Amino acid sequence: MTVISAAEFKKRNIAPVPFQIIDVREELEYQTFNVGGDNIPLGKLLTEADDLEYDKEVEIIVICQHGLRSETARRTLTNIGFNKVRNLAGGLLAIRKLDL
Repeated sequence: MTVISAAEFKKRNIAPVPFQIIDVREELEYQTFNVGGDNIPLGKLLTEADDLEYDKEVEIIVICQHGLRSETARRTLTNIGFNKVRNLAGGLLAIRKLDL
């Protein structure tokens, strides 16, 4: 499974199942609104992906504003051997729509 819906993400975010969040937006975007996790802007992730110190067997959910940058990040991480990477479908905008 390569995507996770906003509703499923919200449920998972309160469950005690281990996973990592990587937010690939720029730092200013992250500071404006975030749901936690590590902020690694996409440009940095693309050039330094091989240096990431994450367990390749733990689920990683990559997020951005709309879901486009995070899909690029998902593919990049999958290509270098991360086995459980999912993209937040619709990005943080989908999360915010749930809260309306």
